[in-house]
Amino acid sequence: MNPAAQPFLPTVIVLASGRGERFRAAGGSGHKLQAALAGATVLDHTLAAVRASGLPWHLEDAGHPGMGDSIAAAVRATAGAAGWLILPADLPLVQPATLQAVATALGGSVQAAQPHYRGQRGHPVGFAPSAFLALSRLSGNQGAAPVLRALREARQVADIEVDDIGAVTDIDTPDELARAEALLGQRPL
Repeated sequence: MNPAAQPFLPTVIVLASGRGERFRAAGGSGHKLQAALAGATVLDHTLAAVRASGLPWHLEDAGHPGMGDSIAAAVRATAGAAGWLILPADLPLVQPATLQAVATALGGSVQAAQPHYRGQRGHPVGFAPSAFLALSRLSGNQGAAPVLRALREARQVADIEVDDIGAVTDIDTPDELARAEALLGQRPL
């Protein structure tokens, strides 16, 4: 997808403000986003997928106290966007096609879209511009779950089945990092 050809594309918000405490508590060294994964960092892999999607993006890495605070800051910083795809930075295997599928789903009559892989809800979660006020007021550790829940209750969420294990493969422990490395090794070149 070429952003120049389609000017009304949502912006991918890459959330990289977390402290990575679970990773270190589970025996990891350093920050999980800087952990080595197949010759690059976890964050490098995530950003490569975002760039390959052709969607506009914003990296939120200012060190906010909670995920809700990070989302709110990023949404406010991109207030003119045609919607947002909220993507935690610790999903290094997410495919560009998944990002594009969520973005495309927002072009319809729904207010949010969420990918599913084999029945498991994943990321990124997309929100239409109408969610700006609710997203920009978030705080704390819950992230956008309350906004998504309200839209789900109003039947305004598109659930998109994707063939992308990366949509549900986050890195919170060294074991999950090793699993991601193995999954990357299984991908066709």
